[in-house]
Amino acid sequence: MASAVTTTSRGQGRSRGPVGWIWALPPVVVLAVILLYPLALVVQQSVTPDEGGTSLTPYADVFASESFRSALGTTVWLAVGSTVGCLVLGFALALVIAFVPFPGGKAVAKFIDVFLSFPSFLITLALLFIYGTVGMANGVWTDATGASEGPFHFLTTPWGVLLAEITYFTPFVMRPLLAAFSQLDTAQLEVASSLGARPARIVRKVILPEALPALAAGGSLVLVMCLNEFGIVLFTGAKDVTTLPMLVYGKAILESDYPAACVVAVVNIALSVGLYTLYRTVSRRVGA
Repeated sequence: MASAVTTTSRGQGRSRGPVGWIWALPPVVVLAVILLYPLALVVQQSVTPDEGGTSLTPYADVFASESFRSALGTTVWLAVGSTVGCLVLGFALALVIAFVPFPGGKAVAKFIDVFLSFPSFLITLALLFIYGTVGMANGVWTDATGASEGPFHFLTTPWGVLLAEITYFTPFVMRPLLAAFSQLDTAQLEVASSLGARPARIVRKVILPEALPALAAGGSLVLVMCLNEFGIVLFTGAKDVTTLPMLVYGKAILESDYPAACVVAVVNIALSVGLYTLYRTVSRRVGA
């Protein structure tokens, strides 16, 4: 009887094999057509100079250019600066929402979920309405002082881009933090408070260790998205701020230099994939 059952189960396993492959084939084909094929074309174009053939000359030319090195440095420092700002601001705001009772706290937490669906250019336009050259802040200043123009012109600088990215991406850090805080055992906080621990010590010794996996997840996500952000830089009008996505746009659309644009795109993809791999490695070690 046992041998018959074993034989039957093996037969069923063999019969399920081809069926499983048949069901898996359509999504694999769709993924290959939508993602892998265009990516392969970009890589192919990056090693195809305008004069034809296959060569690494486009890579050598791009890596030797000052515009690429400047764009790479700008992209990295904006991404790192925005991530640090989002982590600090997101952690502080999440602490207030989760542990400080105030009217409308639940509504604010719900709004965080809605905010995640907003396009990045919408936040940039809002900042332009407030701090732009003809925005509300400059308008109030000129009306009050009679000056010909206001003092707020930072939105067209790297600091304006940094402010816009921190404003937009902070909720991406807050969301996993709020989820982690909702699972925190409040008894630990009560015990620490009853033993005389100050709020700062409770945050450092009790809350922060529990929040580290959520901070790692949110920070890694923000870092990858900032590396690939295009809309915020474009809509702030920061002409002197050139990131890797902006360089791809300039090379492809404005200069029609497609091999160079593809080289920059490949570098951007490699950075994103490398950071994602690092994120997965760190998250496994911290238990995220």
